[in-house]
Amino acid sequence: MARALAIRSHAMLAKVCLAWLVVLLAQRLVWAQARPELPCDRDAVPAYPELSAAPLATFWSPSAIGSTWKPPACTGWTAEGFASLVTTVARFRAPSGSEGLLRRVGAISQLSGMRYWSTTHQRWQTLIVDAYALTGPQGKRRGDFTPEEMKPGALLYFEQADNLSGKAAYRLCVHEAADDRIVFDIENVTTMRYLLLNLFRPGELQSIYFLDRDSDGAWRYYAVTRTGRNASSLTTGKPASSINRAVAFFYHLAGLPTDIEPPVAR
Repeated sequence: MARALAIRSHAMLAKVCLAWLVVLLAQRLVWAQARPELPCDRDAVPAYPELSAAPLATFWSPSAIGSTWKPPACTGWTAEGFASLVTTVARFRAPSGSEGLLRRVGAISQLSGMRYWSTTHQRWQTLIVDAYALTGPQGKRRGDFTPEEMKPGALLYFEQADNLSGKAAYRLCVHEAADDRIVFDIENVTTMRYLLLNLFRPGELQSIYFLDRDSDGAWRYYAVTRTGRNASSLTTGKPASSINRAVAFFYHLAGLPTDIEPPVAR
């Protein structure tokens, strides 16, 4: 009898241990996936939503994915870590194909008037007050960039004034510009200020965009916006605002109104 009870007890213990092992493995899998994976040469995380669905924007904190997060090599970013990180994934239609998308990316002047949902004021507001292309890093105002100018390796500059940080110059770098894939990144090249306070020093506000042809005129969109580890705390503690700004740019690039109801984040 005692031996039978011992065998039964060991069997039950084995089942409990196996159950815990399954739970731990599942948790490890979730943890392994609970960080952004850019579509460099692997499947994207978060995954792309359906074509008819709203864009999926996620705010990542250093405590969630590690303060020493290292960007993949395909970004061209060398600094580790971040103060805040937002990913935006979506699908959209672009009947004009890659040339039309390149034209829209290069149409810097059309950023003017872009709207977003202000969580502070709980209303739609103008995000980009003014924007125009420049002839160089400290160049003069010029017309919008053409698709012919947006070749791989091209470095293009523009100036933009938004409702928070005022006027600043930016550098746009084209990584890829093919019929089925467009990749470009943007970063500030001058200090961005609010009143007399420095918000972002040069290179502390970075975004990269991956556009991949899907099917039937549809494209996949994956964007990452990162603020540097030394960015002002005034800019890092507002997840909803960061998400709405990122989504506004997606809507603009997709040729949609940027004040679509309801806002993604309130």
